Amino acid sequence: MAGAGIEVVVFDVLGTMVDEPGGLRAALRDALPVSGGASVDQLLTMWQKHVADEVRRVGERKRGYANSEVIDREAAERVAGRAGLTDPGAIERLATAGRRLKPWDDSVDGLARLAGRFPVLGLTHASRASLLRLNAHAGLRWHQALSAEDARAYKPAPEVYQLALDAAGCPPDRVLMVAAHAWDLRGAQAVGMRTAYVRRPVGDPPRSSDTFDWRSDGLEELAAALTAH
Repeated sequence: MAGAGIEVVVFDVLGTMVDEPGGLRAALRDALPVSGGASVDQLLTMWQKHVADEVRRVGERKRGYANSEVIDREAAERVAGRAGLTDPGAIERLATAGRRLKPWDDSVDGLARLAGRFPVLGLTHASRASLLRLNAHAGLRWHQALSAEDARAYKPAPEVYQLALDAAGCPPDRVLMVAAHAWDLRGAQAVGMRTAYVRRPVGDPPRSSDTFDWRSDGLEELAAALTAH
């Protein structure tokens, strides 16, 4: 069978299962109908740069661990300052936009199909509180959902993947990491996990040198490959 040897399937969430940039862009449009000369795309780029920079600083130990809620709030306040937004309620809603992201069209059904065959885990940078609300909003039904907050680190730090391996309770080469971000899959490979790349419009595509176990254009295609008899 195509999925022989796989006991547990682990999914990245942000970008892989839900449209994070699209959700943030929509939240920015709602909060900032007048953006002081800055376009929504410029503000989104500012947001994403702040998050990426702070996650990197945590990884380089230039900053103590701060969970996704803290970093998202910082990003929201920066964007609000740039756009001249002062309403506290609007800033709060913007800061918590990551709890209300929409799933990709194939995420819910693909996850359900794989959950009928394998134990499925979510593994994400989202904080525990954000993850709970995001799962409920997007309709993602896991057997277990894990936050990088429990490791006080961010992927690709090995201790984050270790959360999934500990939960799986089986050798790393029997655990499959699914992501739309090639950098995430490289991190999983570094701890011995098997890997599956799923193409998304917002993902990080593989390099020619990457050797992932599966590559697919969507979650339904991957589910079909893994569950084929």
